[in-house]
Amino acid sequence: MNNKLYGKLIFELSHEGRRGYTLPDSPFGSYQVPAEMRRAEDAALPECDEMTVVRHYTNHSANNFGVNNGFYPLGSCTMKYNPVINEEMAALPEFTSLHPLQPADTCKGALTLIDNLQQSLAELTGLSRFTLSPFAGAHGELTGLMIIRTWHEKRGDSKRTKVIVPDSAHGTNPASAAVCGLDVVEVKSKADGTVDIDDLRGLLDDTVAAMMMTNPNTLGLFEHGIPEIAQLVHDCGGLMYYDGANLNPMLGACRPGDMGFDVMHINLHKTFSTPHGGGGPGAGPVGVRKGMEWILDLIDNSSYLQSGTDVTKDGHDREDCAADKPLKVGAYHGNFAVLMRAYAYILTLGKENIRMVGPLATLNANYIKESLKDVYELPIDGLCKHEFVFDGLKDKTTGVTTMDVAKRLLDYGYHAPTIYFPLLFHESLMIEPTENESKDTIDGFIDVMRRIAEEANSTPELVKSAPHDTPIGRVDDVLAAKHPVVTYKSLLNEN
Repeated sequence: MNNKLYGKLIFELSHEGRRGYTLPDSPFGSYQVPAEMRRAEDAALPECDEMTVVRHYTNHSANNFGVNNGFYPLGSCTMKYNPVINEEMAALPEFTSLHPLQPADTCKGALTLIDNLQQSLAELTGLSRFTLSPFAGAHGELTGLMIIRTWHEKRGDSKRTKVIVPDSAHGTNPASAAVCGLDVVEVKSKADGTVDIDDLRGLLDDTVAAMMMTNPNTLGLFEHGIPEIAQLVHDCGGLMYYDGANLNPMLGACRPGDMGFDVMHINLHKTFSTPHGGGGPGAGPVGVRKGMEWILDLIDNSSYLQSGTDVTKDGHDREDCAADKPLKVGAYHGNFAVLMRAYAYILTLGKENIRMVGPLATLNANYIKESLKDVYELPIDGLCKHEFVFDGLKDKTTGVTTMDVAKRLLDYGYHAPTIYFPLLFHESLMIEPTENESKDTIDGFIDVMRRIAEEANSTPELVKSAPHDTPIGRVDDVLAAKHPVVTYKSLLNEN
């Protein structure tokens, strides 16, 4: 775009005295802000006319890339299409106008939605009951580990402080365990990318609180050893925790509860289609197996008024729980708008069509993998699930890195996949197409990936210096991390 205004900050377009609005007279009269609450000087706000503001933000919005703009193969994050009907349901004034402290008998519809959603999640995962309070996946992890720790402590088994985490786990797994005050012990993976059960045996004793697993794992591989792993962990008195970040390919295929998992969280914003780019919004509901439901009563607002459930398991009842210290994890009923979107998504697909999600995601991922493994290094061959990992280009002599490939993809209008994760490979390139993408879209992506591989051989500098067609070129990531410029005032100081 040749428009000279394009790319400037709103502050750079500011001219003193310009206005783009007039405020109506207040029906309450004129009141002065108390002197002690006033600013010493005017706030440094831009002064622009309305058309300048509209054009400025409209132009900048064109730089935002999302799944509605194009293919978004972001591995490990399941950036899938969010149907507009979900947004329409979440925007209904009958829901958005509710106040969390209003009487329960005035918001029975919202409470019914909450109860129906937790029952749907229980059915989809094979667990007994869910709390919808956690606000994100990592928040759900922490909540799940708090539940596990409470389970052991209530049984007088306070020495169980060890959590076993595979070396291919998401980084939030060991972080959540540490925040919960538990000790993290790493279990190795075998050459095929799955958990080394022989290594696991040596880690099991009466101090194990739980083992955390993601299935399919971070490499997109199904952990076929789960039945044996679950038996070993249960035999030593530990619990099995399921990281639901990769639940998407499991829909319609199998359920964590049937595999032997006791506690799990769901990244509701991934599997059930709420857009979550830029860090939010999210939700991380936590489910438990039969016999552990009473612990959810310690979490504020996890007892849904519509369910009528009267949990009396393992000698614990609601009155006992009321006397215990609550597991406070969040206010009210969690991120309600995200819960609404998830419920709309589940109802839209229905029991029959939701069974197609996992198989179609698996089909798309394997199609891309098989179409590109002759030019990109596939460290672990075989059937993958929703995602897979290349270890950079197959031809290592070009000097073109995974970072270069990711930057060059931007020139062709594709968002880059996850790069340099998992840490098991030096040049990791993780691709996840999700079930929504058509064969035409996937074929276009495959063609571009092959073209970049050809460019790496014929004109490597073209790839190494990418991107070329974006508003800004390649930034210095290290400098940006160490010395971020996040305000206009900072920018002036830099100049």
